[in-house]
Amino acid sequence: MTTPRLLVLGTGGTIAGAGSKATGAAYRPGDLALAELIAAAAALDLGAELIGQDIARIGSQDIGFAEWRALHAACTAALADPAISGVIITHGTDTAEETGFLLDLTLPTTKPVVLVGAMRPADAVGADGMRNFANTVKVASDPAAAGRGVMLVMGDAVLAASDARKAATSSIDAFRSFPRAALARVTPARLDWFGPAHRMGEGARYPFPSALPRVAILTAGAGMDARPVEALLGIGAKGIVLAGMGQGNAPKVVIAALAKAAAAGVPVVRSSRVDEGLVDRNVEVDDDALGFIAARALGPAKARILLMVLIACGITAPDAVQAAFDRA
Repeated sequence: MTTPRLLVLGTGGTIAGAGSKATGAAYRPGDLALAELIAAAAALDLGAELIGQDIARIGSQDIGFAEWRALHAACTAALADPAISGVIITHGTDTAEETGFLLDLTLPTTKPVVLVGAMRPADAVGADGMRNFANTVKVASDPAAAGRGVMLVMGDAVLAASDARKAATSSIDAFRSFPRAALARVTPARLDWFGPAHRMGEGARYPFPSALPRVAILTAGAGMDARPVEALLGIGAKGIVLAGMGQGNAPKVVIAALAKAAAAGVPVVRSSRVDEGLVDRNVEVDDDALGFIAARALGPAKARILLMVLIACGITAPDAVQAAFDRA
């Protein structure tokens, strides 16, 4: 059997973090070199050849377009290289759902691309990074991992990037999956898929954009007025995602201001600040009359990513944007 050859793209984050004290809370994300992480993993005899490539050594709160572009380029080259079996991306957990979803929208599904992070730095007591990394090697090495889109491995679970979200600030099991459940359970010794690959042979859904437009997230709150909407338009927002109450609602004055923006050609997507649930069309808000888009299963962070990609592709008509959110 041929040994899988995996490209490991490092961006930093807690999985590569180090603290001044093993029992302390403070740490420096990205302090551990990717080569050190790979060397430690190689000592575990994980049954794969690991090739490292640094993209960044930062906390994921600072991930942006430059890093996304570099990651996409590296993944694209690896997917086209017959010598590479799959791609692993080490990433901070704060924005892993955004990076994973952007890559899921803009990469084909021919080989596994898997993000992995950690909730505790590498030198902390009970560090989870190396177990997560070993699990990720097992996933990325498995031929059955292809055709499932970009994935995230955390806490012995394999989650679709389109469904994964960070739901806790510091717990080891910080990630949840909605609306679909985990794709698989994994340990360094065993991998159990819960169903067949559902996206086999798909091409990229959208081209990777040459630039991303400014899309803002507006969080609704009781008693707010329309001035935040006006401010976002004033700084050149090309789209607005409402992180609304309940099913994506907001005070009437805010809804009216957003409707005015939509009428002026600025796409407005209603998502929810609630942790879990669908935002459907025309429930409490008359989307048809106001020109809004319902985010459906996407939370505000992912809704922003999709809307940026759509606008960059010239897709701004509400019905076309809604169709894209319905497919997500």
